[in-house]
Amino acid sequence: MATVTFDKASRIYPAMPHPAVDALQLDIDDGEFMVLVGPSGCGKSTCLRMLAGLEDIDSGKIWIGDRDVTALPPKERDIAMVFQNYALYPHMTVAENMGFALKIAGLPKTEIRAKVVEAAKVLDLMDYLDRKPRALSGGQRQRVAMGRAIVRKPQVFLMDEPLSNLDAKLRVSTRTQIAALQRRLGTTTVYVTHDQVEALTMGDRVAVLKDGVLQQVGAPKSLYERPDNVFVAGFIGSPAMNLFTAPLNGDGARIGDARVPLARDALTALGEAGAQAVTLGIRPEHFRILPVAPEAPEGESRPADALEVSVDAVEELGSDAYVYGTVDSGREAAPVVIRVEDGSIPHKGDRLRAVPSAQDLHLFSAATGLRLPS
Repeated sequence: MATVTFDKASRIYPAMPHPAVDALQLDIDDGEFMVLVGPSGCGKSTCLRMLAGLEDIDSGKIWIGDRDVTALPPKERDIAMVFQNYALYPHMTVAENMGFALKIAGLPKTEIRAKVVEAAKVLDLMDYLDRKPRALSGGQRQRVAMGRAIVRKPQVFLMDEPLSNLDAKLRVSTRTQIAALQRRLGTTTVYVTHDQVEALTMGDRVAVLKDGVLQQVGAPKSLYERPDNVFVAGFIGSPAMNLFTAPLNGDGARIGDARVPLARDALTALGEAGAQAVTLGIRPEHFRILPVAPEAPEGESRPADALEVSVDAVEELGSDAYVYGTVDSGREAAPVVIRVEDGSIPHKGDRLRAVPSAQDLHLFSAATGLRLPS
């Protein structure tokens, strides 16, 4: 087992407008399951390849345990990598694929067989050891690739989007298996994915990257509940957080005709910065739905903090649903997603009133995108 440290590690490709990985400072604990997540091109796979020794490092260092591995070749880093495309030898059996690295290392056949059987029992592959990869399903092939990594008993597992070739149902079951297996083995694991749901459900901690720069690292719940900036707020969570840029008005902000009161600390910070607007973040589950407008008593005034939402589509999920609509934000119609419970689900074309929960507001600087006190 070992810790992993990226010590201001950078990777710069020629003709790129910015470094693929820009001075990454990240400490991964011994036995931790760390997930690197971000959109395509954010540098997460490059980070993994730098750790594996498959990419050069232009500046900074990488440590595995107390060893500086920056200049070491891959074979001397004591890591095992699981790829997106399985990378199995089609002419070899499952047992031969799993034991190939041990064979190359010169271990006796009896020892190789014992290690392969041990890993096969863990991965429920005992019935498939004599089969070729073409006779296996996608999930079984991925388990074979995992087994090939396990038999080596490395200090660090590296996994580069290992579930992206599986169908949706199999991804859910396999990610549960991988997370449980990692906890059982206790091996330090660095896992790359673009799927933030996968990241939140698997990782002990999650590191969010954008354009090669680390945006935030923390436990999944902390990233969801207290994102450091607008990018993390919009990326973490499914559906994404609703974000509105709203002008300041007295003791709060305005989204169209709705007044949203703000905390005194936030107003003070905005006033000191001379800000004229603020970015408000509201999770879909943090709205209170009032009676649909046509059903409201005639002549009733709209509450000052209620948003008027036009329903464009409804995604029913059984016990609840997500309403996709638009709200007049003043300058133009802004998209909004609201979670509603079964029994109060509106229909396409309806209008509803939604009141954001004041204690669950996320406030960000409209100029810098950084989190404000709320």
